[in-house]
Amino acid sequence: MYLHSAGHRRGVACAPHFTAVEVGRAILAEGGNAIEAMVAMAAAIATTYPHMNHIGGDGFWLIREPSGRVRAIMAAGPAGAEAQPELYRDYEAIPPRGPLAALTVPGAIGGWMLALEAAKAAGGILPLDVLLAPAIDHARKGYAVSRSQERLTLEHLSELEPVPGFAATFLADGKAPAVGTLMTQDALAETLAHLAHAGLDDFYRGDVGREMAIDLGGIGSPLTREDLARYEATLADPLQVDLPAGTVYNTDAPTQGVVSLMILALFARLGVTTAEGFEHVHGLVEATKRALRVRDRVVTDPSRLAHALDRCLDPRFIAGEAMKIDRRKAARWPLGQAESDTVWMGAADASGLVVSYIQSLFWEFGSGCVLPRTGVLMQNRGASFSLTRGALNLLAPGRFPFHTLNPALAVLKDGRIMAYGAMGGEGQPQTQGAIFTRHIVFDEPLAEAIDRPRWVLGRTWGRPLTRLRVEARLDGNLIDALEAAGHDVDILPEPYSDVMGHAGAVVLHPDGSLEGAHDPRADGGAAGV
Repeated sequence: MYLHSAGHRRGVACAPHFTAVEVGRAILAEGGNAIEAMVAMAAAIATTYPHMNHIGGDGFWLIREPSGRVRAIMAAGPAGAEAQPELYRDYEAIPPRGPLAALTVPGAIGGWMLALEAAKAAGGILPLDVLLAPAIDHARKGYAVSRSQERLTLEHLSELEPVPGFAATFLADGKAPAVGTLMTQDALAETLAHLAHAGLDDFYRGDVGREMAIDLGGIGSPLTREDLARYEATLADPLQVDLPAGTVYNTDAPTQGVVSLMILALFARLGVTTAEGFEHVHGLVEATKRALRVRDRVVTDPSRLAHALDRCLDPRFIAGEAMKIDRRKAARWPLGQAESDTVWMGAADASGLVVSYIQSLFWEFGSGCVLPRTGVLMQNRGASFSLTRGALNLLAPGRFPFHTLNPALAVLKDGRIMAYGAMGGEGQPQTQGAIFTRHIVFDEPLAEAIDRPRWVLGRTWGRPLTRLRVEARLDGNLIDALEAAGHDVDILPEPYSDVMGHAGAVVLHPDGSLEGAHDPRADGGAAGV
């Protein structure tokens, strides 16, 4: 599978796993549009990359329509009606694994439902059974375990093995499966086959929803059938910021999309003119610190925001924050909060549809709970709630948890349209900033912008670190300059580290040609027709 794929005329797709890339390419070749391709990819990657995402997780979409309109689909699930703080009175924090971690409704499939309505409005004609067929096939006949699935299963085996349903689904003879081991998800295959004929709504309000609710109650999750039955994903206007190169879009609360946009807006104020040097990296790191501080003060359930998040993108506010950045010295940095296991995928077609999509379980394998009747692996996004009275993201029934997920999309003044994103918790906005500035601001080729050595500040994979971690390939003189400025630098041993997340992008060019690229740190690539 090519990591970079360009010169296509009908469509292009990229993803962190090669099976999803091939599914997207096949749907586009069959006459499907970019949204249909993305739904098929989202289903397929849930079966072949289950440590990163599953149909028991959440998802967020940005869709640029041929008319030029950009819309968001917000497919996060709220806490169940029985997810009362009193349920966790014996805990200092919400357990990240097990039934009590499975406390929010899975929203991803609700997002697929709205996406398919948009696909049909844009001329899509492929039936649901065609879109889900590759995922069903992979779940039933088997998929080969990836390098990252083996590694993350081994790393977290002790905490995941006792969780209901995990060992039976994701271990081989009681052990972490080795790379290349053929694994099946039989119950998931039957669930997807049922949904292909009954419709996706059945996941919430039909037979699948009923079976899920029985299993959730059986293992002691606070989610009920009523929680599933009342769930609906929503359409929304995205946040946006105007930059010298064009307009960049991202998702509103409860996601950290505002962070990604703030980083770019702050960096634009710094007037950096040279790529890959101290000013470039230091500027992005310091912009990240300002944006994350704002996030931790304001981002929460959208119904409980103190004010609309677009106030944080107002030019006057951005100018004030930019003035607080020292161009030569690192600001003090507190402990980060987030971790995440996620997939970002992109697709675009010749009609002008461009899709940026992100789907996640939160931690690797989410809660670890696999529901036996349906094969659904439940997320643990609710672990981001706080149990501390007065906290910004306090647990409450019906409340949406804070999300690190945020897909990005840029409509540029030169006529290009780029969908891009990454996985990796607090690293997501930072990687977006690196890719955008490298490719758009400094004209580096797309694949090179994704391949180049990266850095990340704060936590991404659950490690309680505050240091500025950098890949070993980063220029030694630059590392010395960062340390001299006061950055606490940690040089990772790997030249390409998973700590940096997995990034990708698709671009629709003004001449109608399509380009895609994905991260060599992942197991995927890009392909088109």
